[in-house]
Amino acid sequence: MTALLMPQSIPHLIRTRDLTKTYQVGDNQIKALAGVSVDIEQGEFTAVMGPSGSGKSTFMNMLGCLDRPTSGEYLLGSRRVSTLAGDELAQVRNSNIGFVFQTFNLLARTAAVENVELPLVYAGVPRAERRLRALEMLAKVGLAERANHQPAQLSGGQQQRVAIARALVTRPLLILADEPTGALDSRTSLEIMALLQELNQGGMSVVLVTHEAEVARFARRVLRFRDGQLVEDQVNTAPGDARAMLHAEALAA
Repeated sequence: MTALLMPQSIPHLIRTRDLTKTYQVGDNQIKALAGVSVDIEQGEFTAVMGPSGSGKSTFMNMLGCLDRPTSGEYLLGSRRVSTLAGDELAQVRNSNIGFVFQTFNLLARTAAVENVELPLVYAGVPRAERRLRALEMLAKVGLAERANHQPAQLSGGQQQRVAIARALVTRPLLILADEPTGALDSRTSLEIMALLQELNQGGMSVVLVTHEAEVARFARRVLRFRDGQLVEDQVNTAPGDARAMLHAEALAA
């Protein structure tokens, strides 16, 4: 039985109900999530915000099937993943979710195309097919000519593009981006946000964790967390247009 969740069958891409996560620290119980219920539709671009300790990272780990809730329900598409065992959870994660991190997490002495291929290696995809798909994804993020460059030969923004290509190569339903601009300068951050917006406009669902309002303004929806609770769910009726901002900067230069 495959873990792939077909988009056309999904009323909500993400649905959580009373999601809680409690950690035991010595004699104390720390409630990182305290009854979070939210629906995220397929094709949304959602930013998750909150101060340190607010629960936003724990929420992201739940959405990414990296951790299981203490109680409550999480459905990813049509699959109730909150009750799955470890191997099944890993299968859902690897088939349906692409991850982008602040620190890129690229193999240092490995060409960009081989970094992008890695998820397909783990999935057992034949070599010729995975090379073709990796090159396709590098072209999609504007790095076709850098396929054979190692990370040290790439700028920070280019390394993040490689990481995004790696997240896309499994053809996931959802991109989870955890502070993807945190290690980048302001212009490069704008370029990465323009790429994420472009992917979203093409139908990709994106959930972005950030503590920066300047980054969250590019999302169409903002979820704010505090003390383990979802305290605000705001629709951004006029999200920023990162591509237009880059164009304006170029004209002004």
